[in-house]
Amino acid sequence: MRTLIVYESMYGCTHDIADAIARGAGQVGDVTTVPVSHAGDEDTSAYDLVIVGGPTHVHGMSREATRQGAVEAAARPDSTLTVEPDAAGAGIREWLGELSPREGAAAAFDTRVDKPAILTGRASKGIAKRLAGLGFRLAAEPESFLVNSETELIQGEAARAEEWGQRVAARI
Repeated sequence: MRTLIVYESMYGCTHDIADAIARGAGQVGDVTTVPVSHAGDEDTSAYDLVIVGGPTHVHGMSREATRQGAVEAAARPDSTLTVEPDAAGAGIREWLGELSPREGAAAAFDTRVDKPAILTGRASKGIAKRLAGLGFRLAAEPESFLVNSETELIQGEAARAEEWGQRVAARI
């Protein structure tokens, strides 16, 4: 069983979650994890499962303006944030917009602030909708992993992501 994990990350939390999901899915089969900036190099049809995730920005998937805002926030003199490589580049939304329709299994995840979803939104819902629209069969409900107001993962979220990755991969 082969799994592809494609992630978008601004400050590293979504990257950490993608790596944790990969550890879990890796208990079931082979896993390739790539940032969205390199996802165009991957043939999604070569994988049994495609897992896609990104940060929640303004109630959904990031846009060019929100990614630029994240980069600018990290550049402030009082900021302790570190921007991931290629954070200002194209995101999950753009990659999904260019992806060819295909069949196969997929799942979606996001990171979002630890507040009610009605207040934060969930990028994973939009990702899942796009994946289904491309012809993928969703192997799991969209999943959110939580960060605090300083954009640090909430304790236990990486372990929960690893368990989720294993469960999703085991369904294929």
